[in-house]
Amino acid sequence: MKIKVFGVMVFLLIFFWSCARADDHGNNPENQTGDTIFVDAWITSPVENILFRHNKSASFFSNILNSNPTIEVDTTQTYQVLDGFGDCLTGGSAMLLNKMEQPERTALLTELFSSEGSGIGISYLRVSIGASDLSDRVFSYDDLDDGETDPEMLKFSIGAEETDLIPVLKEILAINPSIKILGSPWSVPLWMKTNNASVGGSLKSEYFDAYAKYFVRYIQAMKTEGITIDAITIQNEPLYGGNNPSMYMSASDQTLFIRQSLGPAFVSAGIGTKIIIYDHNADQPDYPITVLSDVDAAKYVDGSAFHLYGGPVTALSSVHNAFPGKNIYFTEQWVGAPGNLASDLKWHVENLIIGATRNWSKNVLEWNLASDPYYEPHTEGGCDQCLGTVTINGNSFSRNPAYYILAHSAKLVRPGSVRIASSLSAYLPNVAFKTPNGKKVVIVLNTSSTEKKFNIKFNGKTVPLELASGAVGTFTW
Repeated sequence: MKIKVFGVMVFLLIFFWSCARADDHGNNPENQTGDTIFVDAWITSPVENILFRHNKSASFFSNILNSNPTIEVDTTQTYQVLDGFGDCLTGGSAMLLNKMEQPERTALLTELFSSEGSGIGISYLRVSIGASDLSDRVFSYDDLDDGETDPEMLKFSIGAEETDLIPVLKEILAINPSIKILGSPWSVPLWMKTNNASVGGSLKSEYFDAYAKYFVRYIQAMKTEGITIDAITIQNEPLYGGNNPSMYMSASDQTLFIRQSLGPAFVSAGIGTKIIIYDHNADQPDYPITVLSDVDAAKYVDGSAFHLYGGPVTALSSVHNAFPGKNIYFTEQWVGAPGNLASDLKWHVENLIIGATRNWSKNVLEWNLASDPYYEPHTEGGCDQCLGTVTINGNSFSRNPAYYILAHSAKLVRPGSVRIASSLSAYLPNVAFKTPNGKKVVIVLNTSSTEKKFNIKFNGKTVPLELASGAVGTFTW
């Protein structure tokens, strides 16, 4: 009789534990039942054909030990606050989106910019000030006939953006009103340049004040449209003059422009938009260090922006360490067509989502949001192999590697999250965050050629997990 009673008691204990766990799947926002903390997992595994699959509360923390490598998370060590993860809404991207029928466009924008339901929650956008090389043509907001000048910006107009970019931005803001927007120019108006051409050349010193007014008018004009520009960079890729459009700007010229013209113009006009310098590869950290070393320019500067077409991502930390009071941003990285999910996912997650944030970046942006099946539109001489986060073909679209790269970060690591400490383990690069609502998020990549079993340790307890070769997991509790 005692054996039977004992058996019934065991059954009831298992039953109630199972019910509690099942209830936690849908009704416990803290993923916690009593003293048991469950872990949600979002997995992308190219070798298993798993694409951002949600495994809800599949594992939980306990005192059970094993010999697997362990990633220890420590919320007492905090680093930078995140502004968000996102994309570059080029003029070409906006054109393709705007050509979609309203229901299909709304569905796509909701999937991209909402963090609810199946949305991936893009929370940061970069737009070009004037044309980028992924616009359908070259233009600025003050184009003039040969021989004309307009130093007072009397002919300034953002009318070229009223057809596609501005309407699409307004739809995005309706979905996510708090999204941050960064503006970056590829070139000044041609009449301001030394070569009067869209490719190359430099800003003439006599037009420094005019270019400062150009930025002020841009920010004010966008504000009139209900669009707040959170930050600007002064020149996209200032050390490369071979794109169309493009412009070379030396560190000394950028320093002088900020100190004498842009900074004072922003103060005079009451502009609160952040000024971010450099906006180029990690192989030249001396450029932002040169600008920040000038105290009269640096007082106007919020931080430095980077790409990773050259140099190590650790260069971001070298600039942070030199000027810890200035912020770090990561503003562009392309996926080359036709794309390869396995290799692109691994490289971007390791170097950008994990690498850039572990080296102090407040954001990570992919390049670019959308292209068509032929990698258009682009300017003559512009990038003809830039694969969009999505490929838009009429009213239909397909998801590309950057979609999954962003999903693993943007959806779970919301703006205002703070990076926290997490230990490194061989073949398991990772980064950890604490979100504004108190959740912990750890993004882990398995760079080995075999499946890896490992643990995450938090507050003295561990949870056993595993990832296939090349897989990414975002784990939350």
